[in-house]
Amino acid sequence: MQAARTMRTARIVAAAVVFGLLGTAAIETYQHARAVDEMTGAARALLASLSDEQAEKATFAFDSEERSRHHFIPPEVFERHGMVYADMDFEQKVRALDLLRSGLSYTGYLTAQQIMEVEGILGVLVEGEGRRFARDQEAYWVSVFGTPEAGGTWGWRWEGHHLSLHYTIVDGEITVSTPTFLGANPATVPSGPRRGLRAMKEQEDTARALLASLNADQREVAIFDDVAPTNVVTGADLVVDPLDPIGIPGSALTAGQQDMLMAVIESYVGIMADDIAALRRASILAGGIDDIRFAWAGPTERGKVAYYRVQGPEFLIEFDNTQEDPNHIHAAYRDFDGDLGRDLLREHVARMH
Repeated sequence: MQAARTMRTARIVAAAVVFGLLGTAAIETYQHARAVDEMTGAARALLASLSDEQAEKATFAFDSEERSRHHFIPPEVFERHGMVYADMDFEQKVRALDLLRSGLSYTGYLTAQQIMEVEGILGVLVEGEGRRFARDQEAYWVSVFGTPEAGGTWGWRWEGHHLSLHYTIVDGEITVSTPTFLGANPATVPSGPRRGLRAMKEQEDTARALLASLNADQREVAIFDDVAPTNVVTGADLVVDPLDPIGIPGSALTAGQQDMLMAVIESYVGIMADDIAALRRASILAGGIDDIRFAWAGPTERGKVAYYRVQGPEFLIEFDNTQEDPNHIHAAYRDFDGDLGRDLLREHVARMH
């Protein structure tokens, strides 16, 4: 414990020294350059490993309508385009995972891997139940929009059932990279060698911890309905507007509860690569924690259907566990102005014209 605390202190001191030497602008420039360089290199390496036919499937014009298509539902009910991971050879799969890893933190990459692994487990479960549609942990599509190059404007997407990740680079600068959809079915693996695996443990447990900390008066404000919505309210809408300002605001929480609220947010922000996560945190904190609201719907007991949302001036998080008894999670992180890089693209167009 002491060793871990010492290491954290050392990192903070080192960061402070670097901050003092370089200044905020220089650090942000370095972070952006590092993140974009990693993504650009990974995307170029993947495309170089593909055959002409595969590359044609994987690539689209940056301004194509395909870039705005997204969903977290199964492929049989939402046709997906791109190069499917299942049809890649070993080297290509390594390159594809390098690209996925470039956009995620260690925790985020582990979460994505577990979501895909659970999809394979679901495949075994539904096959045993004789359901019509199979599930496959390799049924994920990789798409690149535009030309990955330094200083360029391009993007990429990794998407399949319960995992939809989008990244946009504008004039060589990375955006907060939303929308982000996560899901897990089963939310808790019920049997077999991976029994007890919970791919989205942090997203559920941090919110339940905050809910449990509220006193009776606070719960009266936070819980807006005894019945939970059957899914995330905003679904996969291309553009989302702020929902009704319901729930308890950060200003009505104690300091400890505010930390718990930030832990809920961090369970989503922290899945992204460090540089992207830093942009998300800055955007969130710019609005101040006082105006961030936490809202719950449905029973409060674990094992019952549940829904919550966290909404601030710039962003929205939704979570539901309302299907399969319930054992089936959907979650979304949206940016009101920055989904698919809209804010930076608007500035880009203004500069160009």
